[in-house]
Amino acid sequence: MKILIIGGGASGMMAALSAAENPENRITLLERQNRVGRKLLATGNGRCNLTNADIALSRYPGGGSFASNALRRFSKDDTLAFFASLGLYTVTDDTGRCYPLSDQANSVVDVLRFSLEQAGVAIVTSCDVIEAKKTKNGFTVTAADGQTFTADRLIVTAGGCAGKGLGGTKSGYRLLEQFGHHVTALHPSLVQIKTDPAPKSLKGVRADAKITVKGAGESAGEVQFTDFGISGPAAFDVSRTVSLSESDATLLLDFMRDYSEETLLARLQDRAARFPRLPAEQLLIGMLNTRLGQVLLKHAEIPREAPLSDLTEQQLKTVAHTLKYYPMTAVGVLGMDHAQVTAGGVYTDEFRADTLESRIVPGLFAAGEVLDVDGDCGGFNLQWAWSSGYVSGKLGAFE
Repeated sequence: MKILIIGGGASGMMAALSAAENPENRITLLERQNRVGRKLLATGNGRCNLTNADIALSRYPGGGSFASNALRRFSKDDTLAFFASLGLYTVTDDTGRCYPLSDQANSVVDVLRFSLEQAGVAIVTSCDVIEAKKTKNGFTVTAADGQTFTADRLIVTAGGCAGKGLGGTKSGYRLLEQFGHHVTALHPSLVQIKTDPAPKSLKGVRADAKITVKGAGESAGEVQFTDFGISGPAAFDVSRTVSLSESDATLLLDFMRDYSEETLLARLQDRAARFPRLPAEQLLIGMLNTRLGQVLLKHAEIPREAPLSDLTEQQLKTVAHTLKYYPMTAVGVLGMDHAQVTAGGVYTDEFRADTLESRIVPGLFAAGEVLDVDGDCGGFNLQWAWSSGYVSGKLGAFE
């Protein structure tokens, strides 16, 4: 059987290797860029966060129920075993993120590339597919340079439009629309959040925090302050909510998430009692980054030069509350070019969840980010790519 795969990213390479488990198949992988796996090289800050030790449907705010079948069929354990079989050693950190032991994303791309070559998969790079058609005997696709390819089965794994500089494109959506499929609204996700006012004085400061979007979920982890707002894993996980919001969103940051407000008040009272002559601007030394502490004290309207002995219990209560509920107004996110993932995609109800075959065109399959499935930061989107790629390649290769 001739199988044609459009898109040489994570899901496309996995689909090719899955289909290649049947030696009777002839597989061609078409990639728009000059090499396969380019976007994969940038994941996990160049370390490639392969998957997560705790793959749960709750970590897929977009399309989790649809993704469940593929995630069960090819689990995170299957992913790690698969890469181990290719000779890739991995390590899992205390947050559950799984990385190559080499700490280099190119290790992942290299073992996949070696395996594709070993399996006899034909790879055609710099091939921008602009048209795809269903024919009497299968499928025909045409590239921008005039090249044509035919196949019995067609698998579209062209990714989403996030990260244009790394290959993000709308081509996969357009190709599937040519077959009668439909695309949802598209929004940037796993992206930096813009706030007003921007915390310019905190640029470069990092802190552990829980971020709550009022009435719309929460996340916890590292927050990085920028000259336009916030970044970091915790911000990325709530960025989808901000991106889809039709109005400004109130964020509440908890910088002491392991302590209750009552415990913090007691500790602040103890410090004031122990160091009565210490100026109030030193109240949070030892608890937070110095610059961050100054910003929180200013928000709590604490006079900087007043001795701690002058602070009232109400003022200390205000500081304790600010440590747990520091408000920021999110006014949007950076654009799609800065995003790691696209929220939205081709409607999943137009595909079978068990096979990822089109309900509109028999023999047509899709996998990865081109479908309306997206997950949190931490390896969840790559796990969807591996799982959906495996299922589409395996089941797209049946007679």
